[in-house]
Amino acid sequence: MILDEVATKTVATALQRALTDLIDLGLLAKQAHWNVTGPHFRTVHLHLDELAGATREHGDSVAERLAALGVSPDGRASTIATESTLPGLPAGPLADTAAVEAVTGLLAATISGLRAGIDATGGPDPVSQDLLIGITADLEKQHWMFAAQTRQTSSA
Repeated sequence: MILDEVATKTVATALQRALTDLIDLGLLAKQAHWNVTGPHFRTVHLHLDELAGATREHGDSVAERLAALGVSPDGRASTIATESTLPGLPAGPLADTAAVEAVTGLLAATISGLRAGIDATGGPDPVSQDLLIGITADLEKQHWMFAAQTRQTSSA
């Protein structure tokens, strides 16, 4: 056991929440990727695929950290369906602007959860905290890139 029992439980709870939301974010990004329509289809379609790939990699890192701590990661569909903190997406076609707005919100919700995990893991396990900080930095960059597509710029 790397950490004591109390620290392991605290860290495992934060990491499992991160894993659950990352898996769900990846699934939702793919859902939007498959259903996006509109004049900016190609750009949004490719960006959503990039996001889905990043969430898979981040989720794998979190799951491996859980396993390294002696905790079994839970990525089962039933767990994701019942424990994800993210809102869903509507079924069917999704206009490019609506997809960008929805994914921007999904990223904000995921980042909020990751930041809570950063706070929770700082004392008991700085290694897990560092992992969550790196993932948060990447998703904040993704958030900025999606949010930039919804903003109007002025020429003044």
